[in-house]
Amino acid sequence: MKTKDVRPAKTRVVVSVGESVRIVRELQELTQSELARRTKIPQSTISAIENGTINLGVERAKTLARALRCHPAVLVFPGWEVTKRSAA
Repeated sequence: MKTKDVRPAKTRVVVSVGESVRIVRELQELTQSELARRTKIPQSTISAIENGTINLGVERAKTLARALRCHPAVLVFPGWEVTKRSAA
């Protein structure tokens, strides 16, 4: 398949930062309590992040990303749309 034959996927659903945390957590079949134990972030804080009542923040994003085995950008920028081809 050639690069010119590939079309980027269209965004179907707008996802918030909290929803992205919940989705990644649930895909890994973790409860909020299990994630809290792995990260030392209180379960109530994880719940508040997922519900959008508090901001994720850079340090918490890094901590959660390590525990969820994903890049922090997956959590922080769930709706990011790349318009230019990257050099990476």
